[in-house]
Amino acid sequence: MTDVLSRPDGGLATGQWAEAARKYAVEALGTFFLVFTVGAAVLSGSTYTPLAAGAVLMAMIYAGGHISGGHYNPAVTMAVLLRGRIQIGEAIAYWIAQFAAGVLAGAVSHAVVNPATVRTLTLSGHAFTAAALAELLFTFALCWVVLNVATSRQQSGNGFFGLAIGFTVTAGAFAVGGISGGSFNPAVTLGGATGGMFAWSTLWIYFLVELGAGALAGLVFRALNPADK
Repeated sequence: MTDVLSRPDGGLATGQWAEAARKYAVEALGTFFLVFTVGAAVLSGSTYTPLAAGAVLMAMIYAGGHISGGHYNPAVTMAVLLRGRIQIGEAIAYWIAQFAAGVLAGAVSHAVVNPATVRTLTLSGHAFTAAALAELLFTFALCWVVLNVATSRQQSGNGFFGLAIGFTVTAGAFAVGGISGGSFNPAVTLGGATGGMFAWSTLWIYFLVELGAGALAGLVFRALNPADK
């Protein structure tokens, strides 16, 4: 994160407000294009949704990672918060930008594709448990990869971070997309519900396991890398 100066009275200087706004705008843009791509691909019945999701995430990370960190995912923001790289106030602002962009992207993808019918993913019984576990595992994997390739001092300056993160999403979507929808991202889940792809009644379990997985990834990273502050 870029260091900026505060006013002597403890307020935020003009440059600091501008830098913060720039970060939040990048998070909103990146999240929008990720959720829109996923929504449009799913609603149009594309068999290449996992590739589309991984590719656009990779592109958006390379485009905006140097500005905002390229989270585009509230679970990743949770992981970075618990890892100690951002403060709670900034994390809340990131979450607002990400969720707002997700809702907008879900609505726009539905309007653009305008499907005659939408197959809404509903869960019950064993499917409910299986989806929760699938989302937990791959959201943890995604956040774990992000922390290691994009925030670790030992990986500082590498050029492959976007590829690693994008391919993690692609692998997860191919592996468990048919079980849980392959969201791994609360903003994608909320956008999917807005577009009719996820049942609103199941959102709580997605949010719980995805944000929990992000928190767990942050804590595990700190435990395994105590010197990497």
